[in-house]
Amino acid sequence: MARILQGVTGSIAAYKAAEITSRLTQLGHEVHVILTRSAAELVTPRTFSTLSRHPVHTDLWDRTEEFTEHISLAELPDVAVIAPATANTIGKLAHGIADEILTTTLLAVTAPVVIAPAMNARMFENPVVQANMALLRERLSYRFVEPGSGYLACGDTGRGRMAEPAEIVQAVLDALGEVTCGGGSDL
Repeated sequence: MARILQGVTGSIAAYKAAEITSRLTQLGHEVHVILTRSAAELVTPRTFSTLSRHPVHTDLWDRTEEFTEHISLAELPDVAVIAPATANTIGKLAHGIADEILTTTLLAVTAPVVIAPAMNARMFENPVVQANMALLRERLSYRFVEPGSGYLACGDTGRGRMAEPAEIVQAVLDALGEVTCGGGSDL
């Protein structure tokens, strides 16, 4: 059993993140979910707590424990996954901006991180977003599950749809396999 930290950001694709939680839990993994404030406008914490069987973290300052929550969450995972990942979150991570629980936690994570971007096609193709993704790949070896092309929530068609949950789950499992084979955590 692996410990997986799942971040969900404020993209309309957040509804697909519940399937990722469900699939990983059904495979026997321990999934801990962080929802950004924007994500919680689109999906409820109760959905993820029911699927993961763990409390969902939504606020850096909502302390239910006696310890520094974001640091204990950062020490927890064998792999972290952000799905969906907005341009905003990708930009914050690339530049070390830690102004809410997800970015604060991820900046302290030393486990592999898998990111599944989801946004409008023009946003995804923007040179700034592409540069931020390249920066995360180069500096931190973050892995990206590239978005697909198709109909987008805004009505446009193009590249920016979050990859399918099965593909994201496979990327998480691949990252776990690399951790296990590399002599990392004992799964």
